[in-house]
Amino acid sequence: MSARAEQKLKTRRALMDAALAQLSADRGFSSLSLREVAREAGIAPTSFYRHFAELDELGLALVDESGLALRQLMRQARKRIARNGSAINTSVETFMEYLGNNANLFRLLLRERTGVSKTFRTAIQAEIDHFVTELADDLRRFADEQQKPLYDARLVAEAMVTLVFNHGAEALDASAKHREVLKAKLKTELRMILVGAQTLAKYATDPSQR
Repeated sequence: MSARAEQKLKTRRALMDAALAQLSADRGFSSLSLREVAREAGIAPTSFYRHFAELDELGLALVDESGLALRQLMRQARKRIARNGSAINTSVETFMEYLGNNANLFRLLLRERTGVSKTFRTAIQAEIDHFVTELADDLRRFADEQQKPLYDARLVAEAMVTLVFNHGAEALDASAKHREVLKAKLKTELRMILVGAQTLAKYATDPSQR
């Protein structure tokens, strides 16, 4: 890679980091301005357009990054589950680590998934759907390995992801003590969903269990 191309990538990264740094519990992406993002990144506002056509394009790049981070999270969780054997404990612990390391990326997902921009909502929903699909595949595989069939793995995955997102929103600005409480609660609720899906599968295959 040429020095010029490398510098362009660094500046693009600086702009994305500058936008992320300005997000908080009280401020969403839609309130950012191009000028302040450029200033935070240390470049002239006119130079912004060498990297993004508009601020929303930068936001979509961040959505893509959040999706990549979630996919990496899934891969990390799979490796840890293979070693530790506890799917729910490991997945929740891994997710909370992700939350700690990517708080503002998660804020972006939470806010913009119900925001006014259809483009943002569509992009974020695509990332969430991808996450749900991977989780459903994992649930089917674990169910086969443990010989404990699930009733509609896709529906189970959707319920789990919704629950995780809701708890994640609360955990973002929680104290360390409260976050531990939320983690324990989330693990219990995920187990309830899993056991319920296993029970429903029994009912579906054996009417006498009803």
